Parts: sequence; structure tokens; C-alpha cells
Amino acid sequence: MAIRPDITPDAPEAEQPAIGLIGMGAMGGMYARLLSKAGWKKIYICDLPEKFETLKAKFGDLPGVHVLENGHLVSRVSDFIMYSVEAEYIDRVVAQYGPSTKVGAIVSGQTSVKAPEKAAFEKYLPQDVEIVSCHSLHGPTVSPVGQPLVLIKHRATDDSLKVVEQILKPFGSRYVYLSYEDHDIVTANTQAVTHAAFLSMGTAWHSSLSYPWEHGLYVGGIETVKVNIMLRIYSNKWHVYAGLAILNPSARVQIDQFARSTSEIFKLMLAGDAPGLRARIYDARRIVFGDGAASGDGAVGRARPPILLSEDLLDRFSLGKKPSDASSPTSRQGAPPNSHLSLLAMVDCWARLGIKPFEHLDLAATPIFRLWIGVAEYLFRSEARLDAALHAALYETTHRSDDLEFVVAARGWSQCISFGSFELYKERFMHTSAFFESRFEEATKVGSAMIQALMDSSPPPNTNPAP
Repeated sequence: MAIRPDITPDAPEAEQPAIGLIGMGAMGGMYARLLSKAGWKKIYICDLPEKFETLKAKFGDLPGVHVLENGHLVSRVSDFIMYSVEAEYIDRVVAQYGPSTKVGAIVSGQTSVKAPEKAAFEKYLPQDVEIVSCHSLHGPTVSPVGQPLVLIKHRATDDSLKVVEQILKPFGSRYVYLSYEDHDIVTANTQAVTHAAFLSMGTAWHSSLSYPWEHGLYVGGIETVKVNIMLRIYSNKWHVYAGLAILNPSARVQIDQFARSTSEIFKLMLAGDAPGLRARIYDARRIVFGDGAASGDGAVGRARPPILLSEDLLDRFSLGKKPSDASSPTSRQGAPPNSHLSLLAMVDCWARLGIKPFEHLDLAATPIFRLWIGVAEYLFRSEARLDAALHAALYETTHRSDDLEFVVAARGWSQCISFGSFELYKERFMHTSAFFESRFEEATKVGSAMIQALMDSSPPPNTNPAP
């Protein structure tokens, strides 16, 4: 029976599509819960055979959810099938279960890097099935409402695309229509350097064997974003970031340039080359943020409203010690000036590669990218704030040791990714993750609230129509 393009969860069960989820990690689990909550009544899920009993205990009581032993059983009965597995394993899993796909079914994937997924689908799926892939551009702890959800109509009819839209409509996400190739370019441009920056921060602080926000550093304002998002990334699964970094060629290029930008800027700092540092950073500012006329405090004039209007919004989410008075060294006003090397290097990297991040901001920005580019924009829009960072880079030494560790960490991550080894990436990631593990629970709650507060205070993004 063909599925109606206007199908809804309110339709009789006999008319509803059978929805299959292969892979029940964090994102697969999120999809199962959201689809069940929406009212879909035929949801078939599976993971590795040895996880069958655990899966039944965890999801067996969810309305409409049926736990099956393997992907063959899911593939045979499902009208819409989503592979939610790591990019590293997508070829192997589709090779195993793809031939069992029900005739006329629609197949999708939730991998963060689409090139391996596309190759696997084209190689192993029968010709009598359709392909409409997807990618929710947010983590499992973030509400999907208003977040970008990429849809890729690769080998499918318009009606099949509409069926997928209807199945996922209850998520409340904003559809973004891309090709497989454009998806990988956009995700590299919006995520690669962002992840590299936070991974390097964590490694740097780990190397210093300190939680600096608990000792009066990195407290309040921009520093709050650095700490919360770093902890958020290291509390997630390592493979979420490894796939993008290792399997996406564009990401590798950007991460390598980020490491070079970090090193070269730090050398200018050590040399005390004020004219050279200012020229390089202001050139990056012009390329990434535009020439714009100066106004007020010397801010770059932009047609679009800024993402972050004030650091005061961020102060509510600081994990550091709260100051007892305005003169406290833990207050933002009394805190030692920071070079914000990570932000300087990120913008310099984009400038060197000719990347215009704002072009992808409305299209397919993750919550973390939106927050991080908002912080970068806040720093670079104002000559006063940017000049203060440059002055700190040249003449303040409070953060110099952390800057050194950050340079070493950025180089280390770039080299690690260049080797193309998932095991090496995992070992490096988990080594630092273990150091911060005791701080994850609080950081996850605070980070989610911070992201939601930013979304609530930001203007709604522009949307693009379906093709």
C-alpha cells in the first residue's frame, strides 16, 4: 500500500507508514522518543544483536515502538528506514542490511558526513527503493524545535519527499534542502573549526591540570561560552566529531589552517609585533565581517542584527565562582584581560580560506556554531573590544601559558586528524574527557539553558524553500 503524501500521526494505524530505525545511539534514541511522542504507531527499532534485551528494557514501553533483533527484520517491514550509525561503520551496516530493504521503501541516514553514506546507499541498496536522507543539526539534548533539519532528495519522487517531511514534521524543526555534496561543504564550514577550537581548549586546560574557571579565570561573558561549550563537547560521544573531522576532506583542510593560524598569531604575540598582529587581525575582520562603516564604539556596521547583543545574557550561565563585589578578580570587570587567541585564530582561518560563515548561518547552523560565531562577531564588531584583545595578546601575561598550551593542542589535533585514525582520535578525546568528567552533569544543564536563552533572544533565521 502506498503511503499518502499528506499522512499524519492522526491517521488510522493501518494507513500509517512503518518507520524503521537502525542504530539506537543517542540520536537514534532521540528520534524514537520524538516519533513515539508524535503519535506514530508503527516504529521498529534495532541495534547490535547483543543489545537486544537492553533495548527492549529501555524502549519497549514507549507507545508505538517495537524492538526487533536486527536490521534485516527492520528493513523487511519498514516503509521509511533511517540508518543512525557512525559514519565510520555506515558502509558495513548498509552492506549487511541494505539488500533486505522492503520494495518501494524510502531510505535515509543520520550520519554527519554524507559522502560515505551516499556511496554505501548507491552500492548496496536495491534499485527499487528511494533515497531521501536527512541530518538533524543539533545534539540529542537540544530541543529540535526551530533547529535546522537537512533533507536530501537524492533518488526519490516529490511524493516520497513529502512523506518524509510529514513523518518528521512533529519535531518542529526547520527544513533545509541540500544535495549530498553541499551538505558536506556546509557542515565543514560551520563545524570543523568550531570543534577544533573547543577540543584544543579542553586539551590545553587538561595539560595544565586545572579547571581555571574555578580559580577566577574564564568567568563571565565570552569566557562562559568557552567553558560551557568545551565541557558540552567533551561530554558527548567522541565519534560525533571524529567522523566530520576525518572523513570530510574540507574539514581536514580547515583544521590544518586553524592550527597554522593559531601558531602564526602566537608568534606575532611573542615577537611583540603590534603592527603586524593588528594588520593581520583587522584584515581577517574585513574579509569575514565586511568593510562596514564604523559607528558608536567603532563597531562594524552590518545590515543584519548581531547574534549576541550583550555579554550580560551569558553571565547567568557561568560555572565559575560568583564575585562578591565588582572589584573581585572573578568579576568580568576585574578579570585579567584575555587575548581570545581561539577567536582570533578562528576568524583568521576563515579569512585565509575565503570562507564566509554568515552565508551558512541561516542555512544550516548548529546551536554551538551559532553561539560561537555570535561570540566572535561580538568581539570583532567592536574596535574597542578587539583592540583590548590585541593589547592583551601583546602585553598581558596572565593567560600566556594557556595560550601556549592552546597552540600545542591545536597542532596536536591537526596532526591527529591528518593521520586518519579513529582509534587515535578516540584515545586523545577520551583522555581529556576523563579529566573533565566530574563537571559534565552541571555543564550539560547550564549549557542547554544557555543555548536556549540565546535562541530565544536571537532574530529568527531566514529560510529557503523546497526545491
